[in-house]
Amino acid sequence: MAKAVVKRISSSGKQASEVSQKGLAEAPHTPVQGDLFSLDSPLRGGVRGERSLMAYPFFALSKNAWTTQLRYTANNVTIEVNPGHRGVATIYDKEVLLYIASLMASRLEEGGAVGQDFQFTGHDLFRVTGTPVSAKAYNRLFESLERLQSTQIKTDIETGGEGVAGFFSWVENVQLKYSKSKDGTRRLKAVRVRLCDWLHRAIMKDRDILKYAPAYFQLSPVNRRLYEVASALCIDGPVSLTLGDLRLQTGYQSPCRSFKRLLKDAAEQNAIPGFTLYVEEQPGARMPVADDRITIVPVPISQRESDAA
Repeated sequence: MAKAVVKRISSSGKQASEVSQKGLAEAPHTPVQGDLFSLDSPLRGGVRGERSLMAYPFFALSKNAWTTQLRYTANNVTIEVNPGHRGVATIYDKEVLLYIASLMASRLEEGGAVGQDFQFTGHDLFRVTGTPVSAKAYNRLFESLERLQSTQIKTDIETGGEGVAGFFSWVENVQLKYSKSKDGTRRLKAVRVRLCDWLHRAIMKDRDILKYAPAYFQLSPVNRRLYEVASALCIDGPVSLTLGDLRLQTGYQSPCRSFKRLLKDAAEQNAIPGFTLYVEEQPGARMPVADDRITIVPVPISQRESDAA
């Protein structure tokens, strides 16, 4: 991906975002013409996610390319994630899917028709996720879209009452709409994405959609997963599970002792929005550390509001 050179927009409101001939940046005030790129954004509601996507480890917890297959097998659920040419889609790439899921949820609440194709601006995605608008942010978006399209997933988790025999990618098609000036500079107008059948069915038919805390996008990769797992598991109140089981469900790849240090830090710092973690060691356990008990307790809404104030 060619490095982009971005200029600030002047106070007069003129478009001054530019990129090299091979790069792309967005023209945030340029209207998109044509039915093909009729925009779904901006997103006006909160961020939402599908429960299975929150509960299970579909994404690499790494900023760098993760080129090793990810596997999860537990409680009659099997997930196999195979890397594409840029590696496995990461927890940061997942932001695009959360944005699309939120657009879907908002449209469903309004009673509108919801297909599998979505059109949005990078500028609105960055607004929702709290990402500073820059050449680096746009390049990262393009790489995220490539990983989401090239990563292949195989799972026996059914959505909408249907299973999938074979592999699927998170997005089936990606198109970038841009204008081009005489000097070859390209300005991004919109992104068009076709969501995979598996996730589209889950949102449309299962309607098991959960809200995300705004602070989610400021969390580290592991704490993002802890927040998602806690949200998916604690629907009916506190839950308790072994450290080994929680490590497996978050998709953390390093040893249990390393995971335990991260858990203790998260517990001491109250780092997981809306939840409190408790780590209880189990002396004499058959599997030291892995058999430690982790209790996740939802924080009452009234207390969350008090803490925020």
